[in-house]
Amino acid sequence: MAILDPWTLDFVSSSEEQTVRLGVRLGELLQPGDVVCLSGELGAGKTALARGVGRGWGTHVRVTSPTFVLVNEYPRLPDGRTLYHLDCYRLEGAGDVYTTGLEDVLAADHAVMIEWPERIAAWLPADHLWVSLEYVSETRRKLHITGVGERAQALVEEFKKSAFGV
Repeated sequence: MAILDPWTLDFVSSSEEQTVRLGVRLGELLQPGDVVCLSGELGAGKTALARGVGRGWGTHVRVTSPTFVLVNEYPRLPDGRTLYHLDCYRLEGAGDVYTTGLEDVLAADHAVMIEWPERIAAWLPADHLWVSLEYVSETRRKLHITGVGERAQALVEEFKKSAFGV
């Protein structure tokens, strides 16, 4: 693990199960209003991390990639708050953002995970957590986490303590 500055963290996950467990740690820390951007090529581990985030959030619904439906909703038990999971891979411009209602999801007070956030960069809130995942080998993934904004920076600090004890 490398701490590049107080709001940036680099580390390698050695298995899909470890990536899911790290996602659980992150999901346990999320609050309504938090936005987590999951960036990386196909097969980089975005959905594995998202599965863990959903589990940590407290949903009992299996988290799957919303590639073909664009948005999945995961209620948290017992309070019913919603974690939205967006997949922006198929979006091509501002018109798609408006017609799919993504602007409303981002404006509401929900926790949100976004795969392929690069495609909607202009609509991202100023405060967000950016997680870049990179395929290293069949089992290993490199993760680079950066907190952009005050809440996201606090989230990085909380995650370092929760996941690594530092």
